[in-house]
Order: sequence, then C-alpha cells, then structure tokens
Amino acid sequence: MKAGAHPHTGKKQELDALTGRLRREARKITGPRAAILEILRHHPHPLTNKEIFAALPKDGCDLATIYRAMQMLEQLGMVKRFDFGDGAARFELVSEGDDGHHHHLVCTRCAGVVEIDECFPAEIERRIATANGFTGVTHRLEFFGVCPACQK
Repeated sequence: MKAGAHPHTGKKQELDALTGRLRREARKITGPRAAILEILRHHPHPLTNKEIFAALPKDGCDLATIYRAMQMLEQLGMVKRFDFGDGAARFELVSEGDDGHHHHLVCTRCAGVVEIDECFPAEIERRIATANGFTGVTHRLEFFGVCPACQK
C-alpha cells in the first residue's frame, strides 16, 4: 500500500454501524452526534473540533457540544486523537477492532496531511524496551516537512 492510503478505514464505515456502536454503549443517538459521525466518516484525515464545527450545517450544534461528543467518542474508542504539535487536537474515526495505529506526514506550511502506512518493525520497539527496562512499549510518530505544492 502506498503512502496516502488509509488502511485503517479502507472501507467506509456505515452510519448505521457507527450509531449501533453508540447504542451498544448505552449512548443516545442525538442529531449532533449523528452529524459529527457523518462528517468524520467522509473525511480522509483527522479533523479538529473547529473543522468539524465548520463542516456542520448552521445551527447544527455549538462548539461545546462538539468538544463533549469528541471526548465521549474517544473514551468509547470510536475516534483516535492526534497531536500535530500546533496545539489543536485532531480526531479520526477508528474501525471497530482496530487500534487506529498509523502515522502522518504533515506540511508545516499548509497543514496538509498524508497518511503513512509504514511503521517501525516490532523488533525496534522490543530492543528499545529491553535496553531501558521498559515493558508495554508503543509509539506515536508524525513526520513534518513542506509538501510539493508549498515548495513552488
């Protein structure tokens, strides 16, 4: 698979499946929650709360509702939070049974995002853990640079 592919959400999750996950967790399917899921379902990259808010219809809900919904979706494991170092949390849907582990290449000028499906071999994590006496080592890794469009 090439960079830019989105292996963890290669098949778009149906809205019914997403709302079903909420019901199984005894959570209400409110209009704003359904709208947020629909936006995340169709967007290929992580979004900030403000980007989600901007994509909603006017009077869909307020920004505080989005913050609360994203916190709840993260606690339920339905979204994964990413930090690209700019102070804004970004969220992306995670398929059921997927841990959402993947990496990004972020343009430092336009904030464009490319999905990276390559990862370190597990042996590197084991070697680092062993050398330092750690267990349960995982990693998060984001790459930053200037995209081809911004180089022009």
